[in-house]
Amino acid sequence: MQRIGLTGGIAAGKSVVAARLAELGAVVIDSDVLARQAVRPGSVGLDEVVEAFGEGILAPDGTLDRPALGAIVFADPVELSRLNAIVHPIVRRLAAEREAAAGAAQAGAVVVHDIPLLVETGQADAFHMLVVVHAPAPARVARLVAERGLSPEEARHRVEAQADDAARLAVADVVLDGTGTVDELRAQVDALWERIRAEADAEVDAEV
Repeated sequence: MQRIGLTGGIAAGKSVVAARLAELGAVVIDSDVLARQAVRPGSVGLDEVVEAFGEGILAPDGTLDRPALGAIVFADPVELSRLNAIVHPIVRRLAAEREAAAGAAQAGAVVVHDIPLLVETGQADAFHMLVVVHAPAPARVARLVAERGLSPEEARHRVEAQADDAARLAVADVVLDGTGTVDELRAQVDALWERIRAEADAEVDAEV
Protein backbone atom coordinates (compact mmCIF):
# COMPACT_ATOMS: atom_id res chain seq x y z
CA MET A 1 0.00 0.00 0.00
CA GLN A 2 1.23 3.45 -0.93
CA ARG A 3 0.49 6.08 1.73
CA ILE A 4 0.49 9.60 0.31
CA GLY A 5 0.22 12.75 2.40
CA LEU A 6 -1.46 15.65 0.60
CA THR A 7 -1.46 19.17 1.97
CA GLY A 8 -1.36 22.81 0.97
CA GLY A 9 -2.42 26.18 2.24
CA ILE A 10 -6.07 27.10 2.20
CA ALA A 11 -7.23 28.02 -1.33
CA ALA A 12 -4.05 26.67 -2.94
CA GLY A 13 -5.89 24.09 -5.06
CA LYS A 14 -5.63 21.02 -2.85
CA SER A 15 -9.26 20.05 -3.37
CA VAL A 16 -8.69 19.92 -7.14
CA VAL A 17 -5.74 17.59 -6.61
CA ALA A 18 -7.64 15.34 -4.20
CA ALA A 19 -10.61 15.08 -6.55
CA ARG A 20 -8.41 14.17 -9.50
CA LEU A 21 -6.52 11.54 -7.50
CA ALA A 22 -9.84 9.97 -6.52
CA GLU A 23 -10.90 9.93 -10.19
CA LEU A 24 -7.66 8.15 -11.07
CA GLY A 25 -8.22 5.42 -8.50
CA ALA A 26 -6.74 6.56 -5.22
CA VAL A 27 -8.58 6.09 -1.94
CA VAL A 28 -8.76 9.66 -0.63
CA ILE A 29 -9.26 10.12 3.10
CA ASP A 30 -10.37 13.72 3.61
CA SER A 31 -9.53 15.01 7.06
CA ASP A 32 -12.00 17.89 6.71
CA VAL A 33 -14.81 15.37 6.16
CA LEU A 34 -13.64 13.36 9.16
CA ALA A 35 -13.43 16.53 11.25
CA ARG A 36 -17.10 17.20 10.51
CA GLN A 37 -17.95 13.64 11.49
CA ALA A 38 -15.98 14.09 14.70
CA VAL A 39 -18.34 16.85 15.84
CA ARG A 40 -21.63 15.59 14.43
CA PRO A 41 -24.71 15.95 16.67
CA GLY A 42 -24.67 13.47 19.50
CA SER A 43 -20.94 12.85 19.30
CA VAL A 44 -18.49 13.02 22.17
CA GLY A 45 -16.44 15.40 20.05
CA LEU A 46 -19.25 17.94 19.81
CA ASP A 47 -19.91 17.67 23.53
CA GLU A 48 -16.26 18.45 24.23
CA VAL A 49 -16.23 21.41 21.84
CA VAL A 50 -19.34 22.88 23.48
CA GLU A 51 -17.78 22.39 26.90
CA ALA A 52 -14.66 24.24 25.74
CA PHE A 53 -16.29 27.09 23.80
CA GLY A 54 -19.81 27.41 25.15
CA GLU A 55 -23.34 26.94 23.84
CA GLY A 56 -22.90 29.94 21.53
CA ILE A 57 -21.14 27.77 18.95
CA LEU A 58 -24.28 25.69 18.42
CA ALA A 59 -26.88 26.41 15.74
CA PRO A 60 -30.58 26.32 16.73
CA ASP A 61 -30.88 22.76 15.42
CA GLY A 62 -28.06 21.53 17.67
CA THR A 63 -25.42 21.27 14.97
CA LEU A 64 -22.09 23.05 15.13
CA ASP A 65 -22.29 26.68 14.00
CA ARG A 66 -19.04 26.70 12.04
CA PRO A 67 -18.93 30.43 11.29
CA ALA A 68 -19.41 31.21 14.99
CA LEU A 69 -16.67 28.81 16.01
CA GLY A 70 -14.42 30.01 13.19
CA ALA A 71 -14.76 33.60 14.36
CA ILE A 72 -13.32 32.51 17.71
CA VAL A 73 -10.53 30.16 16.72
CA PHE A 74 -9.13 31.80 13.59
CA ALA A 75 -8.60 35.07 15.44
CA ASP A 76 -6.75 33.48 18.37
CA PRO A 77 -4.01 30.83 18.05
CA VAL A 78 -4.59 29.68 21.63
CA GLU A 79 -8.25 28.97 20.97
CA LEU A 80 -7.38 27.22 17.71
CA SER A 81 -4.99 24.97 19.61
CA ARG A 82 -7.76 24.13 22.09
CA LEU A 83 -10.06 23.09 19.27
CA ASN A 84 -7.37 21.05 17.52
CA ALA A 85 -6.56 19.19 20.74
CA ILE A 86 -10.16 17.97 20.81
CA VAL A 87 -10.75 17.20 17.15
CA HIS A 88 -7.40 15.94 15.83
CA PRO A 89 -7.16 12.72 17.90
CA ILE A 90 -10.65 11.72 16.75
CA VAL A 91 -9.79 12.46 13.12
CA ARG A 92 -6.61 10.39 13.29
CA ARG A 93 -8.52 7.41 14.67
CA LEU A 94 -11.15 7.63 11.93
CA ALA A 95 -8.44 8.00 9.27
CA ALA A 96 -6.59 4.93 10.54
CA GLU A 97 -9.79 2.89 10.36
CA ARG A 98 -10.41 3.92 6.75
CA GLU A 99 -6.82 3.28 5.72
CA ALA A 100 -6.93 -0.21 7.21
CA ALA A 101 -10.14 -0.96 5.31
CA ALA A 102 -8.61 0.26 2.03
CA GLY A 103 -5.52 -1.87 2.50
CA ALA A 104 -7.58 -4.94 3.27
CA ALA A 105 -9.76 -4.42 0.20
CA GLN A 106 -7.01 -3.98 -2.39
CA ALA A 107 -3.41 -5.09 -2.64
CA GLY A 108 -1.33 -2.17 -3.82
CA ALA A 109 -3.94 0.40 -2.83
CA VAL A 110 -2.92 4.03 -3.06
CA VAL A 111 -4.26 5.82 0.00
CA VAL A 112 -4.11 9.61 -0.02
CA HIS A 113 -4.51 11.42 3.28
CA ASP A 114 -5.83 14.90 2.48
CA ILE A 115 -4.75 16.87 5.57
CA PRO A 116 -4.81 20.68 5.54
CA LEU A 117 -2.79 20.87 8.78
CA LEU A 118 -0.44 18.00 8.01
CA VAL A 119 2.72 20.02 8.68
CA GLU A 120 1.28 21.82 11.69
CA THR A 121 0.37 18.53 13.37
CA GLY A 122 3.81 17.00 12.91
CA GLN A 123 2.87 14.31 10.39
CA ALA A 124 5.36 15.21 7.66
CA ASP A 125 7.38 12.00 8.14
CA ALA A 126 4.38 9.66 8.31
CA PHE A 127 3.99 8.96 4.58
CA HIS A 128 5.80 7.34 1.67
CA MET A 129 5.38 10.59 -0.26
CA LEU A 130 4.38 14.08 0.83
CA VAL A 131 2.69 16.19 -1.84
CA VAL A 132 2.29 19.93 -1.32
CA VAL A 133 0.02 22.07 -3.47
CA HIS A 134 1.57 25.52 -3.47
CA ALA A 135 0.29 29.00 -4.21
CA PRO A 136 1.77 32.10 -2.51
CA ALA A 137 -0.09 33.45 0.51
CA PRO A 138 -1.18 36.74 -1.12
CA ALA A 139 -2.76 34.83 -4.00
CA ARG A 140 -4.62 32.59 -1.58
CA VAL A 141 -5.94 35.57 0.38
CA ALA A 142 -7.23 37.05 -2.87
CA ARG A 143 -8.96 33.76 -3.76
CA LEU A 144 -10.65 33.55 -0.38
CA VAL A 145 -12.02 37.05 -0.83
CA ALA A 146 -13.10 36.57 -4.44
CA GLU A 147 -14.36 32.99 -4.32
CA ARG A 148 -15.54 32.43 -0.75
CA GLY A 149 -16.78 35.89 0.17
CA LEU A 150 -14.48 36.43 3.14
CA SER A 151 -13.34 39.89 4.11
CA PRO A 152 -9.63 40.58 3.58
CA GLU A 153 -9.10 40.43 7.35
CA GLU A 154 -10.91 37.10 7.68
CA ALA A 155 -8.94 35.71 4.76
CA ARG A 156 -5.63 36.77 6.26
CA HIS A 157 -6.58 35.16 9.58
CA ARG A 158 -7.36 31.87 7.83
CA VAL A 159 -4.05 31.91 5.98
CA GLU A 160 -2.01 32.98 8.99
CA ALA A 161 -3.57 30.23 11.14
CA GLN A 162 -1.71 27.66 9.02
CA ALA A 163 1.98 26.94 8.52
CA ASP A 164 3.76 29.41 6.28
CA ASP A 165 4.69 28.51 2.73
CA ALA A 166 8.34 27.91 3.56
CA ALA A 167 7.50 25.33 6.24
CA ARG A 168 5.38 23.27 3.84
CA LEU A 169 7.84 23.48 0.97
CA ALA A 170 10.71 22.42 3.23
CA VAL A 171 9.18 18.99 3.85
CA ALA A 172 7.63 18.34 0.41
CA ASP A 173 8.67 15.39 -1.72
CA VAL A 174 6.57 16.74 -4.58
CA VAL A 175 5.35 20.30 -5.14
CA LEU A 176 2.39 20.96 -7.42
CA ASP A 177 1.91 24.50 -8.72
CA GLY A 178 -1.55 25.75 -7.78
CA THR A 179 -1.22 29.19 -9.30
CA GLY A 180 -2.48 28.28 -12.78
CA THR A 181 -5.74 26.97 -14.14
CA VAL A 182 -7.63 23.93 -12.89
CA ASP A 183 -6.76 22.05 -16.09
CA GLU A 184 -3.06 22.82 -15.63
CA LEU A 185 -3.18 21.52 -12.06
CA ARG A 186 -5.02 18.37 -13.10
CA ALA A 187 -2.36 17.71 -15.73
CA GLN A 188 0.30 17.85 -13.04
CA VAL A 189 -1.68 15.32 -11.01
CA ASP A 190 -1.93 12.99 -14.00
CA ALA A 191 1.85 13.02 -14.39
CA LEU A 192 2.32 12.39 -10.68
CA TRP A 193 -0.17 9.52 -10.77
CA GLU A 194 1.93 7.64 -13.29
CA ARG A 195 4.83 7.73 -10.84
CA ILE A 196 2.70 6.74 -7.85
CA ARG A 197 1.03 3.88 -9.71
CA ALA A 198 4.37 2.52 -10.95
CA GLU A 199 5.73 2.51 -7.39
CA ALA A 200 2.60 0.80 -6.07
CA ASP A 201 2.76 -1.88 -8.77
CA ALA A 202 6.44 -2.48 -8.03
CA GLU A 203 5.60 -2.91 -4.36
CA VAL A 204 2.97 -5.55 -5.17
CA ASP A 205 5.37 -7.39 -7.51
CA ALA A 206 8.03 -7.46 -4.79
CA GLU A 207 5.59 -9.09 -2.37
CA VAL A 208 4.54 -11.86 -4.76
